[in-house]
Amino acid sequence: MIVTLVVVCEVGFWVLLAAGLAVRYLLRMRRTGLALLLCEPLLEVVLLVATAVDLRDGAEPSWEHGLAALYIGFTVGHGHRTVRWLDGHAAHRLGGAAEPAGPPRYGMARARYEGRVWLGTLTAAAVATALLRAAIWYVDDPSRTGSLETWQATAWRAAGIHGLIALTYAIWPKRAPRDTP
Repeated sequence: MIVTLVVVCEVGFWVLLAAGLAVRYLLRMRRTGLALLLCEPLLEVVLLVATAVDLRDGAEPSWEHGLAALYIGFTVGHGHRTVRWLDGHAAHRLGGAAEPAGPPRYGMARARYEGRVWLGTLTAAAVATALLRAAIWYVDDPSRTGSLETWQATAWRAAGIHGLIALTYAIWPKRAPRDTP
């Protein structure tokens, strides 16, 4: 049931995002579009409550609960940036705004950008860990929570790998091509 709810929340995220941007730019109803965009965090609240109820009702803590925690963490860490990026592109394509600037391509500016994206992953891992620790505390049976502890390690492994990749941009910054005569 939890995996189905994670999928429903993901689909709902994109449906609300598309509807919010369409209402905002195609129908020129900025407030209504913003209201739809602001409803997106409610999906994560529904998933969080459903996961807690599932555990309260005696479900065996499993990978599904860990996946739900990572999904919520990812949404907290990267959701706002994703919505802002898509809003800028929708404003350009549908609303006549200037084309949004892309990320820097070279040098330390690119390294700083990658570092900020990594901070989103770090936030995602921290939120997922907090949710998983709360679930472990809630279940209060170490013999049943091994799967949840494994998901904590997965979250931090992903953050570590992403951090190493972001660090490479600072250690070996890409140089702008030289114009050769």
